[in-house]
Amino acid sequence: MVKVQTRNRQFFLLAAFWVLLLGIEPNVFIAQAQEPQREQLLNGLRILLVPRPGDPSVLLKLRIHSGAAFDTAGKAGTMALLGQILFPDPVTYDYFKDEINGRLLVETDYDAINVTLQGRAAEYDRIVDVLRSAVVTTALTPENVTRLHDARLKVLADSKPSAAELADRAIAERLFGNFPYANAPAGTAESLGRIDRADLLLARDRFLNPNNATLVVIGGVDQRRAMRALRQLLGGWRKNEQLVPATFRLPAQPDARTLITNFPGAQNAEVRVAARGTARGDRDYVAATLLAAIARARWQQLLSEMKESAFARHEAHVLPGMFVMGASVDNRAAAKSLEAARTVLKSLVESPVLSSEIEKAKSEFLTRDSKLSPNDKLADDLLNIEAYSLPTISEQMRAWNSISPADLQRVSIRLFRDTPFAAVAVGNAENLKAQLAPLNVEVTGEPKPKAPEPQSTTNTVEPTKRRPFVFATPKNTNPLLKNQKPPSKPD
Repeated sequence: MVKVQTRNRQFFLLAAFWVLLLGIEPNVFIAQAQEPQREQLLNGLRILLVPRPGDPSVLLKLRIHSGAAFDTAGKAGTMALLGQILFPDPVTYDYFKDEINGRLLVETDYDAINVTLQGRAAEYDRIVDVLRSAVVTTALTPENVTRLHDARLKVLADSKPSAAELADRAIAERLFGNFPYANAPAGTAESLGRIDRADLLLARDRFLNPNNATLVVIGGVDQRRAMRALRQLLGGWRKNEQLVPATFRLPAQPDARTLITNFPGAQNAEVRVAARGTARGDRDYVAATLLAAIARARWQQLLSEMKESAFARHEAHVLPGMFVMGASVDNRAAAKSLEAARTVLKSLVESPVLSSEIEKAKSEFLTRDSKLSPNDKLADDLLNIEAYSLPTISEQMRAWNSISPADLQRVSIRLFRDTPFAAVAVGNAENLKAQLAPLNVEVTGEPKPKAPEPQSTTNTVEPTKRRPFVFATPKNTNPLLKNQKPPSKPD
């Protein structure tokens, strides 16, 4: 009893220290720092429980640890469509919103399918039963597949991407080539048109398995009640004996030329510069994320006219992702903006980051995370620990506080020194070609220049003398034929 009280006292002292140091809301920090109760069903489903006695609501978040990166080549959008079919009936969404004062959300990214179910704690068993219907008896009927496939295909076919969206896709394709991270997780109208029910059945059998998933339960449900419902309703979820690992051939180095993509009627140009980033489980992930905020601030200082539109972000996944800078600028400033972005990345390598820059970047990072509710933030943190083999939340906080200017410069050298950058400009192609003339560019849709034909060498080289043809006699390595003689040569 004394040991438990001492541990709780240490916890709250540590929480108070971090609240004062980083300015985090107390309830947010306590939610982040709380360690879960860990359970596992016989079928391999990992369960993380955070009971909150007296909490009137409960949050369940299921993560299937295979996302859009596992889409079959040429069929981007398969995993996103599978996630949508988990709850094919709109009535289910209405039930969570209107009947139990909650929400139902399915999101698919490169790494996972995430299912969020939230409602009143009194309806916990019913919520688990809805989840059981989705993952154990997935309604992949021909009617559901046709209806949802056609609806999603119509949305993609009717939607016209903006110049910014087109630039985001172009820079990903430029940086990653044929690598899965170059594809949009939701797919395109063209790729979705190739997907049929057999593709979804295969994806379900390969990836929608309990030993490829983690479930977080947070709220007013005690451990005994929570586990009883999970064993009864999810215990029959059949596991897969052969999980598919996230192993892909890494992409080649990107083309160093600036890619110009035409966007008719564009008044401004969307510019992007990108380099390879780190993986989410990499120890340098946080440093790279802070570098993005610092890079954006330095870029804005160089070009004051793009302060509102400039951004920089570090997109990390199971495998190394992308460090990208972008802005919407006047066509006449496109070349200047691209060169300024490259200058900023080089400055991070050559000059140390100031302590004031680090504190400002940390403040922006915490502000971004504060947009989530404490329970959602905690659920994401716990799932990320499982998915990316991260240290505990308290260890991550210690590493966060110990980041120094030397660490940021080391990571900058790792990411940006002697590294080819991918660059894209989307807008009026004719104007951009004139403005980017000093740079080495490639224009989308224009035929590539043909390689020069070799000059004729007639009568300048002596004809090769023909050698007599003989059969090669391979060395006999078969032990069963060891004593046999080789075939005789022809006369």
